[in-house]
Amino acid sequence: MIRKVRVAGIAAAAMIFAAAAAWGDPLQAGAGDAPTASVHFLDHAGADVEVSDLGLNDVGGSATTSDRELSADVRMAVDHLFGLADAGLPQPRSLGELVQSFADVETAGREQDCLASAVYFEARGEPIEGQLAVAEVVLNRTRSGRYPGTICEVVTQPWQFSFVRRGIIPAANRQSEAWRRAVAIARIAEIRASRLLPENVLWYHADYVSPSWGRRLARNTKIGLHIFYS
Repeated sequence: MIRKVRVAGIAAAAMIFAAAAAWGDPLQAGAGDAPTASVHFLDHAGADVEVSDLGLNDVGGSATTSDRELSADVRMAVDHLFGLADAGLPQPRSLGELVQSFADVETAGREQDCLASAVYFEARGEPIEGQLAVAEVVLNRTRSGRYPGTICEVVTQPWQFSFVRRGIIPAANRQSEAWRRAVAIARIAEIRASRLLPENVLWYHADYVSPSWGRRLARNTKIGLHIFYS
């Protein structure tokens, strides 16, 4: 889509230059055998556009006042086209915006329910970045080959998550805002709409405890009250 928008801008710019050629003296190729420098069309988006940038050269000799005015008009027209193209490009969405967009979804099955439960019980009091990081740890474990291959097996694995008792996940308050946010975070993590942690981050603990295993691992980052390790 980005290429289509900017290609359209280049095509329109070419039409402007063609019209400019009809109004004033003709543009001509550079003399000699030296090749004309080529510039990829994506490079024009953040740069001032000159005639030579599009593979054309100015007429030899000193330019007249009308030539300079025409060049300035053409440059302004091309800059305007690229400005319109960039204004129509999709902008990255923040994590907060993503959470809002998933605010009304519900879990689609047991696996999503287990992931949302992990977020809810482990991090519902954390900032949304900390909640997403917890979800990513669970998903990282399922892909690591070192832990079970499904979300529910990872979450209910003995001695891993303190909220699980004898392999049973307690019931969350599904009418609460915290649950709806946990579901949204779980869905965002699952489809990778936003990423915070590398895939080798498999462990975390609260900063008010100091487990012995933490000293054997590489600390990755701290988000909220949780310290994450790879």
